[in-house]
Amino acid sequence: MRDVAIAKSEFMPGQQAITKLQHFQDVPDLMDYCSLPEVLQYVEAFTGPNIMAMHTMLINKPPDPGTKSSRHPMHQDLYYFPFRPADRIVASWTAMEKVHRQNGCLVVLPGTHTGELLEHDYPKWEGGVNKMYHGILDYSPDQPRVHLEMEAGDTVFFHPLLIHGSGVNRTNGFRKSISCHYASADCIYTDVSGTVQDRVAKEILSVAEDKAKKMGIDSPKFEYEDVWKMKSRLVQGIAGNLQ
Repeated sequence: MRDVAIAKSEFMPGQQAITKLQHFQDVPDLMDYCSLPEVLQYVEAFTGPNIMAMHTMLINKPPDPGTKSSRHPMHQDLYYFPFRPADRIVASWTAMEKVHRQNGCLVVLPGTHTGELLEHDYPKWEGGVNKMYHGILDYSPDQPRVHLEMEAGDTVFFHPLLIHGSGVNRTNGFRKSISCHYASADCIYTDVSGTVQDRVAKEILSVAEDKAKKMGIDSPKFEYEDVWKMKSRLVQGIAGNLQ
């Protein structure tokens, strides 16, 4: 993924062009992170012994170009996930270098994991917003927030309903982190059509179908859960309903 500010300007080679690597489930060196015993011992407390890696990301938050596009709006991860129950899903997020407020650390709203899934859409930001960076509608910035400043190697685990985001990277460097969303292999897929997730499901399906066409597949048609089945990988125990 490239930052929206770069996408609208002349292409710049090197790490400046890369904001995020998603879906690294087929890259062994990166996927090793998702199988680390030091991580899975905590993940298992949420998911149980049968663990699926459902979504992977390496984030390379760039220096902000002056448009504040390096922000990530406040959101809930469950908004993207068509599987339940939510209490058997957990994210691990590891700082690859020192993360602080100046380079755009995570921002969380403690206690919001006990709430409901809220309606999201693209925020109407003057500098634009990155693809798939949906945020909570009518979000009030006055809510009490905690900034998660972390050292390299520090890891946080959080519930998919927790409201979180990240701020502007005001430094000249890149803020690197690696993340995996896990779910119990016993979770089940659910139909999100007609719900607050309907908008993002259609967008993700459209992207998947466009990529399939570029690969020479005529008139591709996917169900939303098919996209997630392609990305999921068993990391511990016995595969269940999600693969």
